[in-house]
Amino acid sequence: MAKLELFFDYSCPFCLKGYNSLAELLPEYPDIEVVWRPCEAHPRPESGFGKHSDLCIQGLFFAAESGVDLPSYHERTFACYHNSSTNVEDIEAFALSLEGLLDVESLRQALTSGKYNQALRDANAYAFEESGVWVIPSFRMNGYKLDAAAGIGVTKAQIKSFLDRYK
Repeated sequence: MAKLELFFDYSCPFCLKGYNSLAELLPEYPDIEVVWRPCEAHPRPESGFGKHSDLCIQGLFFAAESGVDLPSYHERTFACYHNSSTNVEDIEAFALSLEGLLDVESLRQALTSGKYNQALRDANAYAFEESGVWVIPSFRMNGYKLDAAAGIGVTKAQIKSFLDRYK
């Protein structure tokens, strides 16, 4: 089974588009496993780029550790960030937005304690220092890469062409 690494940030509208395209295409590629590689496009203390996504990414680590359906987590979190009035920088508001999907109280405790702070730093380092990610979304598989164009993203056709190499 081929492993596809997808580097993304919930704050990135191009990542949302890339995620949606990939989700539509994946049923055609049952032999490809996705490895989710969240990374911050603009980590703290950077400012002027909108809301920070650090809690969203730390929530993904919690969701994965808790056995939550990750596509459901991605969809809910992208929606919270882009389509709702939820303050994703506020632990309480963000945790409540995931009610019914995961254990809100346990998530709240994990985020408050900083349990996933190091995992977030490690994910950023893996993306930007080890994997050569410069612009997101970015795809890696079997030594090949597909990187978004800055300010443009990637098209569904580009993703399909990339995946077809391994069909």
